[in-house]
Amino acid sequence: MAKYGDMDEGSNIGKKWNSPIIANRYNELTFLLYMIGSPLLPLQIQKGNSSTRSLHNSSIEASTAKYIVQQYMAAIGGQPALNTVQSLCAIGQVKISASDFYQGDEAVNSRSRDEAGGFVLWQKNPNLWCLELLVSGCKVISGCNGKISWRQSSNLQRPMTKGPPRPLRRFLQGLDPKSTGDLFLQAVCIGEKIINDEECFILKLDTSQSDLEEQANPKYEIIHHTIWGYFSQRSGLLVKFEDSRLLTVNCDNGDGVFWETSTETVIEDYRYVEGVNIAHSGKTSVTVFRYGEHSSNHKRELEEKWKIEEVHFNVWGLGNDFFNPPSEFTKEEKPT
Repeated sequence: MAKYGDMDEGSNIGKKWNSPIIANRYNELTFLLYMIGSPLLPLQIQKGNSSTRSLHNSSIEASTAKYIVQQYMAAIGGQPALNTVQSLCAIGQVKISASDFYQGDEAVNSRSRDEAGGFVLWQKNPNLWCLELLVSGCKVISGCNGKISWRQSSNLQRPMTKGPPRPLRRFLQGLDPKSTGDLFLQAVCIGEKIINDEECFILKLDTSQSDLEEQANPKYEIIHHTIWGYFSQRSGLLVKFEDSRLLTVNCDNGDGVFWETSTETVIEDYRYVEGVNIAHSGKTSVTVFRYGEHSSNHKRELEEKWKIEEVHFNVWGLGNDFFNPPSEFTKEEKPT
């Protein structure tokens, strides 16, 4: 089973990265792949039976949300079909574009050309997953082995980030309905809204303070993270997934710069795969705001169009060791 490709290929072009043009190009691609191609959510998804969770001892808003989730689980194929899925592998395509950073009150005049690529995903549960994403010659590998989450780019000589186990946002875009249902069981219903001519219920979930604190490190702090799900009243399916995050980054001079990221994904083309209703295409839009006391207010817009080409369940030979980070990452993590 192929995994991780050849990250050493980056060492073969190490000298080329000394060129400012090429270095800037790869840094830009890495930024895009991290921000819109492989974002993580700073929370834990509690595994449970989404179709039988009790509605008692809950507020009206929470009880309504649980009922909506039950309708979603029925629309997605039902608990018996989901219980047969022990693992999955998905192959897809992406096209990514972005604007430059611009002053917050300026209009966006142009975007970059589309950066095309593809990805492969493996998963056994929300804390056991791996993503390979390759766009325009830049590869990002990201994963979680149940103990740590990690990300590495082909144009860097060491992993960029690590942290506690976290789910990959891409799975919650109609690809992993079981985890999506478990996630929104903790939500509340806050109203209704029309999305693409569909009347939808809105479910809202605020990430707990303990989860936010677990993600913090000396370089940054997550102030808040909120998730919304829009469920069609007609079909019961999730048609839009949205989240917003505000964090502060500590600068060397002691000042803090705020980064606010708003992401929304329109989810389309549901098709059954072995009895489970899986979304096969969609569009994700990201708006990034950067501001601070001694920093100009800037905004940037990113967009990804994605398409799922293949989905396979119960992948033979997919053991837990498959999700361990690359060996060089493991070596760096050993105590000295």
